Amino acid sequence: MTGEGRGDLAVRIRGLRKSYGAKTVLGGIDLDVHRGEFVALLGPSGTGKTTLLRVLAGLERPDAGTVLTAPRRTAVYQEPRLVHARRVLANVTLGLPRSARPAAREALREVGLDGYERARPATLSGGEAQRVALARALVRDPQVLLLDEPFAALDALTRLRMQDLVAELCARHRPAVLLVTHDVDEALRLADRVAVLSGGAFAADRAIGRPRPRDRDDPAAAADRRSFLAHLGVISDPAT
Repeated sequence: MTGEGRGDLAVRIRGLRKSYGAKTVLGGIDLDVHRGEFVALLGPSGTGKTTLLRVLAGLERPDAGTVLTAPRRTAVYQEPRLVHARRVLANVTLGLPRSARPAAREALREVGLDGYERARPATLSGGEAQRVALARALVRDPQVLLLDEPFAALDALTRLRMQDLVAELCARHRPAVLLVTHDVDEALRLADRVAVLSGGAFAADRAIGRPRPRDRDDPAAAADRRSFLAHLGVISDPAT
């Protein structure tokens, strides 16, 4: 079930269960996310991160539990998912009336693509294509923004620039953000909270209280990194 959240609560999940055949992917999880809050979801492949986003996007039905979300939800995926037969502006306004064009031009300006309105997707770099996907999400004024590894296919420098852009845009527009990532450093750089999914449940859900910009060489950041890597089974940490 989906419905409008109350106050600044944009996502409320209680007892969410989802299975595929005999495999339980989500085993009764609870989660609250407020407007303006940035939550990163970590976990090994197959632990239900993308399934959770698909449930929140309305693309999957839960087997049990309650899922309440604010009504305006948009998603950005690893692939930009642009329609190659349409120009950039038409991709941003896909499914919207012509009256949305001024807002779409402003969204393109916000993501640094002012003047790209008539460009063809085939002429764009990977980073530019993802900026178009971000503009397409922004023009819908989302209350909930779902990000499914949106930087994974980018080179390292472009990835850092896109992380900075997303952080800036989310601070300005203040949606509730859920980011699926396999990158612990990315989660620690961007998120207000980092949650780790393991075995169909949250193995950790921790606020990151350090102010931005965050120095990855800060001792507190190093301790957080070790802790989350231990939850992911990458290292052994007796303190975790």
